[in-house]
Amino acid sequence: MINQTNKKWVLAFWEALDKASSSQASSICSEYFAPDCVWNGPAPIYQQVGPQAMAENFWAPLKASIPDLRRQTHMIFGGASSGRADGGADGRMWVCGTGYLIGQAKGAFLDIPVTEKTLRLRWGEFYRIEGGTIVEAQVLIDFVDWFEQVGLSVLPAPLGIAHVYPAPTGYDGLLIDAQDPDETQKTLSMGRDFIYGALNSFDSSDLSSMGMEDFFHQNVKWYGPGGIGACLSLEEFQERHQKPWLVAFPNRKVQDLESLFAEGALLAGSGVAGVKALHTGPFRDTPASGQPIEFSGLD
Repeated sequence: MINQTNKKWVLAFWEALDKASSSQASSICSEYFAPDCVWNGPAPIYQQVGPQAMAENFWAPLKASIPDLRRQTHMIFGGASSGRADGGADGRMWVCGTGYLIGQAKGAFLDIPVTEKTLRLRWGEFYRIEGGTIVEAQVLIDFVDWFEQVGLSVLPAPLGIAHVYPAPTGYDGLLIDAQDPDETQKTLSMGRDFIYGALNSFDSSDLSSMGMEDFFHQNVKWYGPGGIGACLSLEEFQERHQKPWLVAFPNRKVQDLESLFAEGALLAGSGVAGVKALHTGPFRDTPASGQPIEFSGLD
């Protein structure tokens, strides 16, 4: 029951934020977030503490830049987290979603140039809820894809297909109603096996050491971020993303995550510095640096 209440809270926040002007963003955030909430956003905004800081540094300037900004939600679901690598359940309750933020920029946001194009900005948001309010958030916007939409080439052309981020094929990503708990547990168990078993078992040379075929259909659709692009089969995923990535970061390991949870057939995870690696091989046009690197991400 608490998961249903949490999802309604996040949906209400999104609806209120959609209707709000830039000047109203702070009051909306204060209504739905705890006074000491921790908000982890994308570079160069990074971590903000409290709803005022979050609104003033992200939502208010974003809505000022794109006054007609509106949200299109492709997925929303939630659950109790089990994001520890040792298998322990932390039990924290999360809600996540993804989709597009759509609108036409009238002013610059973070000095991103303004064009006449209607922008379709891919977003992912994870919210931890305690006591009926949001206490922690991890929010990402696909800035690289945004740059590409306005003609800024900050990375080499993606090996995958650019700008392809549809809703789930079955249009079953909006889990408003409660889901079967047995299916939820099955999904979570498979996700843990995949992340902490298969991915973390890479032997630094052979992709087959991870046993990806045990987890992915040959016709899987994987929609990667700007700079990587979409892969429309397991073969494409391995050749266009996984192989180049693991050449560059062969010892990458998934760490304890802030969240890893399932609802029904859907699984989600988020982590600040959730993956750690050494950059020991070239990635696209960037030579190996030998330096440690940490990745924050949402899946």
